[in-house]
Amino acid sequence: MNDLILQPILFMGLLSFVMMLLMYATRIPAAKRLEAEGVDLQKLAHPSQLGGVFPSSVERVADNYNHLWEQPTLFYAVIMVIWAQGHTDMVHLYAAWSYCILRLLHSVIQVLVNHVWIRFSVFMLSWIALAVLLLREISLTVL
Repeated sequence: MNDLILQPILFMGLLSFVMMLLMYATRIPAAKRLEAEGVDLQKLAHPSQLGGVFPSSVERVADNYNHLWEQPTLFYAVIMVIWAQGHTDMVHLYAAWSYCILRLLHSVIQVLVNHVWIRFSVFMLSWIALAVLLLREISLTVL
């Protein structure tokens, strides 16, 4: 049963991979359009210079890809501690898969509609799932 806790990591890796493909599928055509309009993309080489250059639909995909390298890094670390300590149980599995589903939902919302309050609510729910994993593992490991 302990190895089952590693499956959510693979899911999140797959989600990151899909978002990377979608990012390039949207960004490359948008960049080619900008170049056709005479924009020198080399002058926009630093990420801080890209804000507002691409259409919002293109930037949202890139933003989401970047988000998948922020909070989820803690998720990966906590999952590895749970696995290494042999603490996998149904609570941890449900929380881990809840986190994954919520992050998938967050990605879909951000890419398709980007409604800030809905996206924020899903983000906070994912933090609750992550907090359950973190705090529960702390209680099992330290206390």
